[in-house]
Amino acid sequence: MNISDQAFTVNCRTYSPPARPIAVICIDGCADEYITESIAQGYMPRLEAMVKKGYRGMVRGALPSFTNVNNSAIVTGVPPSVTGICGNFFLNPDTGEEVMMNSPEFRRCDTLLNAAADAGRNVAFITAKEKLRTVLGDGIVERGGIVFSSEKVNEATKDTHGVDKAEEIIGKPQPEIYSGDASIYVLEAGAALAEQGKADFLYLSLTDYMQHKFAPHELESLNFHQQLDAQIGRLLDAGCIVAATADHGMNAKNDAQGKPKVIYVESLLKQQFGPEGIRVICPITDPYVVHHGALGSLVMVHLDEPSRKEEMIDFLYQQEGITEVYGRNLAALKLELAPDRVGDICVLSGRDVVVGKTEADHDLSVLQGGLRSHGGRYEEMVPLLLSEPLNEEYRKIASADPRNFDVFAFACNAGA
Repeated sequence: MNISDQAFTVNCRTYSPPARPIAVICIDGCADEYITESIAQGYMPRLEAMVKKGYRGMVRGALPSFTNVNNSAIVTGVPPSVTGICGNFFLNPDTGEEVMMNSPEFRRCDTLLNAAADAGRNVAFITAKEKLRTVLGDGIVERGGIVFSSEKVNEATKDTHGVDKAEEIIGKPQPEIYSGDASIYVLEAGAALAEQGKADFLYLSLTDYMQHKFAPHELESLNFHQQLDAQIGRLLDAGCIVAATADHGMNAKNDAQGKPKVIYVESLLKQQFGPEGIRVICPITDPYVVHHGALGSLVMVHLDEPSRKEEMIDFLYQQEGITEVYGRNLAALKLELAPDRVGDICVLSGRDVVVGKTEADHDLSVLQGGLRSHGGRYEEMVPLLLSEPLNEEYRKIASADPRNFDVFAFACNAGA
């Protein structure tokens, strides 16, 4: 198989991939503790050997530390201030409606996957969640690539997904989305495409169901990471440069009795400032509420009349469990967000706390065994894993302030 080594530039960044297959993995919700525990317990021998030869370090993700935000940054190489994807869910200022960011019309720049395809690469983008296929997969099929989700793999056709009967790639039917199998399926499909020579530039994005359900030391988590390790081994054996990072980390958000620690910000503000003109948006909101009950560690407050905004910011700062509060402009500056895609006030909570709207807006009955979630500052730092040792330039980058959305640059440019 002839593999293009043509460099390409997109969003003011240049990528110079060698003539080898490249597989970048986003291990959704993978706090570094999951990797550390799995390696220490002997569940990830291939990954352990890979990073001993190559590189393992920490990188800073994008905020809010949510799925759409960070996957969009990863496949464009730029922060949310450029992509415009500042949450899974937002208040559209043009319509006043609360909507999902599940369409490419919300993204403000092209993806490096399309640029790689234009440079002659055989691109495959496989994701567990259908929402990511719809928001980030545009243009790939038109360029001869493959894109599908394990959630709806049974719906793939040549015209719409670049492949007919995608289930036959690995000989397994569509998995349940609320399972670890949804993630394993993504890696199995990617490994099969690499082994068959059908793709040489792959982005494989998993789901964080297992991380929401299980802590790093629990047997279910260890067994899941053992399965990930086997598929990473297949990618390595197929000759791939393998790079992996995460969209965000994951933390328990419970009190000493194991019950979720929730601050209902809309209720809090209305009790203090009156019932009118205050609307809280939870950007973690997506179709997968069993994961998190639409509760994360960052919310946006929208005000009909912002004259009391500074008073509200001061009030929120005084609440136990709330760690950061910014007005719109400062939030855009400090969190690298697009100012027209955020609220009048941005609120972040502590490591073990989530923020929401009102008690009536969140169904905690879907959460079994307590709540593990993300979205704030304490899920910002995530691992970066690479199968190749770093060259001098990227050793300097790695020792400064590397980002998770640098992962493709590391995969393409960092090899010694």
